[in-house]
Amino acid sequence: MKLKNKVAVVTGGAQGIGAEIAKKFANEGATVIAADMNELKYEADNVHGYELNVTDVKKCKAFFDDIVESYGKIDILVNNAGITRDAMTRKMTDEQWNLVLDVNLKGVFNLVRHIGPHMEKNGGGSIINISSVVGVFGNIGQANYSASKAGILGLTKTWAKEFARKGVPVRVNAIAPGYVMTEILQTVPDDLLDKFAAMTMLKRLGEPEEIASVASFLASGDASYITGQTLNVNGGMRL
Repeated sequence: MKLKNKVAVVTGGAQGIGAEIAKKFANEGATVIAADMNELKYEADNVHGYELNVTDVKKCKAFFDDIVESYGKIDILVNNAGITRDAMTRKMTDEQWNLVLDVNLKGVFNLVRHIGPHMEKNGGGSIINISSVVGVFGNIGQANYSASKAGILGLTKTWAKEFARKGVPVRVNAIAPGYVMTEILQTVPDDLLDKFAAMTMLKRLGEPEEIASVASFLASGDASYITGQTLNVNGGMRL
């Protein structure tokens, strides 16, 4: 029960990696608010769904106010909500570029602008930003996605400095997953999945639960001296 009595917000918490993080946190004792545009695809004790579009500035502020009023505090924030709109750069539309940056990057800012100062005022907290192996290495056909996920790494380092500058233990870290077997990858042909697996040292794809375990570690007191870091959870991927 490493997260007992903690209040955690997980965006994109309805399914995939976000769902596993929410369930893991709840199993560790936290009260979890899984914020998503969709309804939860699971039931778990101490996980509460909340409809939220992270691109909506006013709704993000209202969400923050509502959670603090209802639960008294926010100890943990996991910025997991994200989308892809893949295309080669020469074919990428303004809509594809803007939508991905809006959700994946601005959506993170829309919440941290409120929750970061709240944690600073409240005496501490842990912010975990979900980036991607693509944000570290880049990827053909994903200029918008890689830019957004690389931007998250810059925000992570900036906020680690900004919210701890007065000596308050607000820790900000990022996780950069490799290819993980979520619902999206389950639609990919087996030959491509085999190719992805072969690119890793461990010769397999990751599981959502493995990302959730890393998030649980970063959220807990076990990671009390870790901030401003990116943990590459990719099986030793080589691109």
